[in-house]
Amino acid sequence: MEFWVWLGTLAFAAGGALEGVRKRYDLVGVLLVAGITAVGGGSVRDLVVGRLPPAALSDEALLWTVALVGAGVFFLHRAVRRLGRALYLLDTLGLGVFAALGAASGLEAGLGFWGVVFAGMTSGVGGGVLRDLLTQQVPGVFYRAGDWYATAAAGGAALYYLLGPGPYALAAAATAAVLLRLGSRALGLVLPTPR
Repeated sequence: MEFWVWLGTLAFAAGGALEGVRKRYDLVGVLLVAGITAVGGGSVRDLVVGRLPPAALSDEALLWTVALVGAGVFFLHRAVRRLGRALYLLDTLGLGVFAALGAASGLEAGLGFWGVVFAGMTSGVGGGVLRDLLTQQVPGVFYRAGDWYATAAAGGAALYYLLGPGPYALAAAATAAVLLRLGSRALGLVLPTPR
């Protein structure tokens, strides 16, 4: 599972850095957006379940790697932009992994169904929400009805709660979140919005 955590974190870092580059931030701004996108959701989740300090902030190797990814994107952004589809898939994988891990943390902390779903959603989408706020955008989870980002995270977290703790539940929850996001986009499924 450690491999998937790293992969998801670094995908989130690359996506955050690209958004900082798109906004024409300087190197420090891009690194800040990359770092907060990468570890923001998990850090908020850790605060919700009472785990202090947040796990990602105690992992120096991970933080250095996030910084290197951010710097790499800053200097090589033209080449990285061509990887848009790959980054989307990595971001989706990260969403699934972190939604499942967040749900596991919530269940381990003794939270009920809605608490577990909230912990999973926060872990999966929190970094993206913080990224959007830092880049002066309305967080995409509120209006991208055709890309089930938060919905996918919630679905994965809910499945984890229903299956109970364990590695099979983690795998099933992460897979469900990934399939919900990819499937909603492939099928053009749209959540209702007010008329």
